Amino acid sequence: MRYRLTFVAGVALGYVLGSRAGRERYEQLRKCAERVAQNPAVRNAAESAAQQGRGFAGKAYHSVSERVGDRVPAPVAERVRSLRERGQNPGDDWGTGNL
Repeated sequence: MRYRLTFVAGVALGYVLGSRAGRERYEQLRKCAERVAQNPAVRNAAESAAQQGRGFAGKAYHSVSERVGDRVPAPVAERVRSLRERGQNPGDDWGTGNL
């Protein structure tokens, strides 16, 4: 019984200390990720990748719509149209939710 109690106490202590250390490490990683996300070079790279993706999606839509014709579902056509309009808006600001 004494060994079982010692084992349970050790597991409880290890859990508490491990979770505290894990939380601290999580906070470190989160702060580092926030610093990287706020870096202007990273923001510019992400925005240019998003604009290129919108351009490729538009080209793909046109090539598919030429082959498929009017069989493209209306919701898909509306979504592509909204993405195309969003890409033409010069006021886009990555990270503000105003894409």
